[in-house]
Amino acid sequence: MITTSSVLGQFDLCADRAAFPDLDNGYYYPVDARIHVLGDGTRWAVVAELLGYNPRGGNLIDVMHRFGNCLTRGEPGFGAFLDRVDNMSEVDPEGTEVYAGGVPVVVRGTALTVGADAGTPLQDVFRLLAPENKGLLLADGTELRADLPADLPVLLRLDEWNQPEDLWDTLPSAHETFRLIADVLNSSDAARYRPTLPPNTHWSHWPDAGTL
Repeated sequence: MITTSSVLGQFDLCADRAAFPDLDNGYYYPVDARIHVLGDGTRWAVVAELLGYNPRGGNLIDVMHRFGNCLTRGEPGFGAFLDRVDNMSEVDPEGTEVYAGGVPVVVRGTALTVGADAGTPLQDVFRLLAPENKGLLLADGTELRADLPADLPVLLRLDEWNQPEDLWDTLPSAHETFRLIADVLNSSDAARYRPTLPPNTHWSHWPDAGTL
């Protein structure tokens, strides 16, 4: 049986360990985000993706956070870190964190035309690509279920939500979004997700992220 308290307790534990999705992360310029909520009344899982440009990592990285009572490997918290750009040596050959100009951004073998000039900061380049290329940039079915049972049904997918501004001050259990997600899992009813707070996951709401 899934209980709201057990779901929220796991969220809080991961937040205490700095293993919960944080859009204000100083190492990543946020580009896009998504949450998948899966469950069947007995088993549950939540996978949160934060897609961001990490200059130290030298790539656009989809950071997978996964939680649940049926993970097939590992502990709740961080999952895979998925590099998305195949040709960073052409996009930024000098490692100066700006676009070289005149070359596509290749993602999973697909060349994406860039509407940006040479010298454009890479986070701005990737943000231009995100709205039309979510299917390439965010997790596919195999990546989503890498640590989950293959037959666990998807109850809800969120492309935007209200995120706590500071996870040190507001634990997930005290925040509307994650309380609603826990209620969806407890009931197996996606209609229970009825937020009143406006979404704030667009990168423009997090101006200090990536600037560490």
